[in-house]
Amino acid sequence: MSERILLLGGVSEALAIARRLGPEHVYSLAGIGRVPHDLNCQVRVGGYGGAEGLAGYLREAGITLLIDATHPYAAQISANAVQAARSAGVVCWALRRPAWQPRPGDDWREVADWPELIDALAPFARPLFTLGREPLAHLDEIPARQFWTLRALDACPGNARCEVIGARGPFLLAEERRLFATRRIDVLVSKNSGSVATEPKLEVARERGIPVLVLKRPPLPAVDREFFQVASLLAALPPSSVVGN
Repeated sequence: MSERILLLGGVSEALAIARRLGPEHVYSLAGIGRVPHDLNCQVRVGGYGGAEGLAGYLREAGITLLIDATHPYAAQISANAVQAARSAGVVCWALRRPAWQPRPGDDWREVADWPELIDALAPFARPLFTLGREPLAHLDEIPARQFWTLRALDACPGNARCEVIGARGPFLLAEERRLFATRRIDVLVSKNSGSVATEPKLEVARERGIPVLVLKRPPLPAVDREFFQVASLLAALPPSSVVGN
């Protein structure tokens, strides 16, 4: 039986893999963000109904290899992928984006969860949140002495103490410098996503001597094979699965 791949997307590297897959394979997106329409492979948008639903899809679609290329913080999706693959008897690989590492001059302070983050934010007045939409659920908890700037993929309403900016990377260094200066940012709140597209914010924080509160990465489940670079994963695929060689 020939290989049929289901690629779970969530990071830009996943799209780079999808662009090399042939028409019998499936690129799966949760539906957040732009959906590409120029791929050779099939594109599926939407969820599966947890691990059980995903396992059912793997069986019905004849998938032989599941590749988890979701975001490093999408721990539940990664757990569902491993559980579904085991249930369906399918091989599971993962592309794990390497984490950022602090450099000389960085002031990084790792926090484990939201309560710990709020405690660490107490001394600051003008935080910049780059956690996605998570802080939106806490807008009514903003202390009177703080004003939050929140950057997410899509603009949405904030309140009198929070401005929400809709923006998508990659972000230029000059743009990040302007953002920090005009909004008088005194602390950056970030996931350790490892993305090159969003790394300039860390450089600006370093330049300005601003602390970075880093949300700790969640543990991810073991898989059959783990990759840290797109090229090494593509090289491990059967040549018949990859286009453009």
